Amino acid sequence: MTGTIKNSYHSEFYEYPDFFARFYDLIYHQVRDGVDNQFFLEKIKNTSGKVLEVGTGTGRLFTEALKKGADIYGIDLSPAMLDILRAKLSSDQQCRISLQNIVDFRSDFKYDLIIAPFRVLMHLTKKEDQLKALRNVYDHLNPGGEFIFDTFIPDLKMLISGIEGVKDFEAEFEPGNRISRTVTSKPDLINQTLNLVFVIEWNEGEQHYKKEWRSIMRYFFRFELEHLVERSPFESYNIAGDFSGNGLTNDSKEFVVTCIRDR
Repeated sequence: MTGTIKNSYHSEFYEYPDFFARFYDLIYHQVRDGVDNQFFLEKIKNTSGKVLEVGTGTGRLFTEALKKGADIYGIDLSPAMLDILRAKLSSDQQCRISLQNIVDFRSDFKYDLIIAPFRVLMHLTKKEDQLKALRNVYDHLNPGGEFIFDTFIPDLKMLISGIEGVKDFEAEFEPGNRISRTVTSKPDLINQTLNLVFVIEWNEGEQHYKKEWRSIMRYFFRFELEHLVERSPFESYNIAGDFSGNGLTNDSKEFVVTCIRDR
C-alpha cells in the first residue's frame, strides 16, 4: 500500500500522556461504548470510498471498522495513544495511521467520509484553529463527502458550579490490581472553556501510583456552531440532538454535526 497519510504535527497540540493512554481502553469502552460507536460504525459501513477518522486514539472505532473491511485511515496527535493502536495492527496496516492534527494534516487521498468522534473539536480552543480545521477537512473531502463531529450540549448548572473530585470510574484491570479515576472541571465562563483535571490512581501489587493530567476543552452553544460552520466552505450541514438523528430539543445532550461538501 502506498500513498498514505503524511506524518507532521505541532507539539503544542500534544494530548494524552502514556499513563492515560494505558488505561484508555478500559475506561472508555465502559464510559463511551453504547453511546456513539454504533452510529459511527454504521456511517463507515455505508461509505463505499475511503474514510478518515480524526482522533483515532487507541482504536475504539478504528480497529472495529478495519475488521469489517472499511478502507479507513486515521490520525491522532498523541504518540502514546498511537503506540497502543499500532500494536493492535498488523505490520501491513500500520501505515494507515499517523501522528497529525486536524488543523493541518496532509494526505495523498481524498475521502468520502471524515469523522471526528468524541469531542475532538472541543480540544480546539481558538476559533482560528476551528476554522482552519473545517477548511482543511473540506479540502480533503470528495464532492458529496461528509464530515461528522460531535460536542456535548452544555449543562448550564454545571457550567456555573463545576465539579470537584468526582469519581467516575473504578474497576479491576488485573487480578488484585485496581484503577480509579476522578475528575474535576472548573469553568472559565469568559473564555468559554472547561479546565479539566483527571487523577488516575492504580496499584500493581503493593505499589500504589497516582498521576494527574490537566486538559482544556472548549464548549459550544447551538448558534455558535451554526455560525462556525457557516463561516467554513461547507455548502450545507445538519445538527442533530443525538446519535439516532433526532432533532434538537430541550432534552438533547449531544450536538451531532454533519457537514456536507456539495461541490
